[in-house]
Amino acid sequence: MRVIVDEGRCVAGGQCVMAVPDVFDQRDEDGTVVLLDPTPHRDRYAEVHDVVMLCPAAAIRIQDDP
Repeated sequence: MRVIVDEGRCVAGGQCVMAVPDVFDQRDEDGTVVLLDPTPHRDRYAEVHDVVMLCPAAAIRIQDDP
């Protein structure tokens, strides 16, 4: 799994950070998402998939490994 974020679409809602803080963070100055771990461990897959659905701006997507 590879996590991809579109910072330009981010509305700084923070749901991703609250759900999986070891994968996502926010910039202090504007709250835009910061991707900490683009290839999270398998034990985070379900949580990251949930975050894709939670993101109000659809700024996060997942590219599944072949």
